[in-house]
Amino acid sequence: METAYQLGHLPWSHAEEEIAARAARPCLRDETVALTYDDFDRRVRAAAEQFTELGVGHGSVIALVLPNRVELLIAMLAAWRLGAAATPVNPALTASEADYQISDAGSVLALAEPSFTTSASATVLPVGDLRSEPVGDPTPPRATPDDLALLVYTSGSTGRPKGVMLDHANLDAMTAIMVESMAMDSSDHCLLFLPLFHVNAICVSFLSPLRVGAQMSMLSRFSPDGFYDAVANLRPTYFSAVPTIYSMLLATAREGVDFSSVRLGICGAAPASKELLEATQERFGFRIGEGYGLTECTCAATSNPYEGEIKAGTVGPALPRVRVEVMSPTGEILERGERGEVVISGPIVMRGYLNRPEATAETLRDGWLHTGDVGIFDEDGYLRIVDRIKDMIIRGGENLYPKEIENAISAFPGVMEVAVVGRPDAVYGEVPVAFIAGYPDADLDADALLEHCRTELARIKVPEIEIVDSIPKNPVGKLDKPRLRARFTN
Repeated sequence: METAYQLGHLPWSHAEEEIAARAARPCLRDETVALTYDDFDRRVRAAAEQFTELGVGHGSVIALVLPNRVELLIAMLAAWRLGAAATPVNPALTASEADYQISDAGSVLALAEPSFTTSASATVLPVGDLRSEPVGDPTPPRATPDDLALLVYTSGSTGRPKGVMLDHANLDAMTAIMVESMAMDSSDHCLLFLPLFHVNAICVSFLSPLRVGAQMSMLSRFSPDGFYDAVANLRPTYFSAVPTIYSMLLATAREGVDFSSVRLGICGAAPASKELLEATQERFGFRIGEGYGLTECTCAATSNPYEGEIKAGTVGPALPRVRVEVMSPTGEILERGERGEVVISGPIVMRGYLNRPEATAETLRDGWLHTGDVGIFDEDGYLRIVDRIKDMIIRGGENLYPKEIENAISAFPGVMEVAVVGRPDAVYGEVPVAFIAGYPDADLDADALLEHCRTELARIKVPEIEIVDSIPKNPVGKLDKPRLRARFTN
């Protein structure tokens, strides 16, 4: 028996006796089906056989236009078995947005819900028609470490989304690093609820547990009630979430839920406040480590350790076998304590952007992935993200970093989320505006918040205050600053 995550004799293959021992072990479940490793492997082989009949081969790309469900992961590994790549598509995209990604990726097949249609040239396979049992001889695995594995599209906040090319060597390196840094083994059980069109869910919550023979339980989407039920009934050992989800959990904490099975929570995809992480850890009792990364480095480049000191307000030191530095505009590596652009090198760095040589050359320079984030290392090598370069507000010639303002506001009692953006101003060029949402029982007062900012921040950094019911999010759960900025230009 062959486990799905060794397809193509890739470097993460396991000894035969270990493979055989996994056969009856729980592997993967969603809200309707539970699969052992043997079940999963059989369904991957069946899907690969069907894809071959539909014209998928080595070097092809298939689009996965599905919400979180086991068929998405079956299809992904079936594509890899054939030496093909997968591009996961957010099912909430508009028809034109989905058509763009499917066409830009050169997809020959799209696995989707029965109602899905596309103007792209890809053949559409309704997910209900995906074969679950092989009918012929198994196709020999064909993928190699250098083969393209994933085309993950960026959010496109600065233009049309770009396809980030990740090969099997990237995924192998990333998952090996995660297994090591998280001390993961076959006894782990991941609860997955982040969307599978993002590398966080794919790498942290699926491929890493699969690598060590652990199990994964999947929710189609996050809800506080669904999360609490899953913790109580499934007893997961870890999960990965974004700051917004931790805020929601604090706001809806259910009494009587036993969290003793959870050994760690992972926080990533967007900056989290020190106060949020400390309050969550105190309320629920499990360890939370914030990390940092981006799609272009396969997922993560730094993380607070899961054993040892966690420094809330930082994203931790560089992960094993990854080099992270802070660089000046002239390309010099800066000393600890100095502020500059975060750059990354190592086996997790992407191959490049699909059919975007200029964008690739701009991002990958002199052996470094240029992230566009501003950071600073402390004396212990823990990285603190100051802000995005493109989010920086220039007020009267002075550079303001929204995250610094957001951190100050997050410390005010009752604040659940805050996003600071620049508003065009005829005199100063830009001025900061803070959009603030409180917890359900909080009665936030704009004057009190303004006074708090005057106490904590230099006068030039004090923002205008707008209290809102909620702050818009993008599909991955990050605060949607482009949409907030659009309020001032539309």
